[in-house]
Amino acid sequence: MIAAMNPQSLERANAFLAAVAARTEVGGVLPGSPADIGHELAFPDALSTARAVRALIARRRLEPADGSYRLLDARPVEAGEREVLGRRPRKPRAPAARKAVPSAASSSPMYSGVGRAAVDRLVELGREVAALRASLRAAREEARASREARVGAEQRAEVLSAKVRELDARAEMAESNLRTLLASVRGREAQRDAPVGDSEMEAILGVLKAGEDGDEEVAASPAAD
Repeated sequence: MIAAMNPQSLERANAFLAAVAARTEVGGVLPGSPADIGHELAFPDALSTARAVRALIARRRLEPADGSYRLLDARPVEAGEREVLGRRPRKPRAPAARKAVPSAASSSPMYSGVGRAAVDRLVELGREVAALRASLRAAREEARASREARVGAEQRAEVLSAKVRELDARAEMAESNLRTLLASVRGREAQRDAPVGDSEMEAILGVLKAGEDGDEEVAASPAAD
């Protein structure tokens, strides 16, 4: 049984008791937590607050109730006042010491669980990164194929344009030769680029086309005309 508190502990216990009495009536439960009161009283640390609460409980000023503490007596603790609970607070010490080992051991599964969760998350992130890289690679291949198709289309377009220009030049040359030939056959004394009627040009083209297809009868009739 503890005989008495030193002056500093006595002062802190009475200050804590006064703060509790200011917040609730005798028989009422303390609103809030002891840590808040210790912070308001500028106690140096949480251990000082715990010692003050323990001293008040041992001298029947407070008792645990509803997750907090009930005020039993608002009278300040006197100097030299002894504990009235005897050795009751000492009994949980040995079990508490024995329980400390399982609590420390129980922390290891928690760390292992965190490690497994971190590894699982890293595996998921690796899979996501691999999928993103595959998508990027496929997109690059599609872009390259599109560029090659565009270049091929441009080249084919250039080739077709050249053929069209060549065919246009040949058509103009053929038309000029036909006009010259028609003018010489008709015996006209006109310039080589004399205009020829559209009906006459159609007839001439029909004769030439028929000759290319190998149709002699169709070719003979326009020639007679």
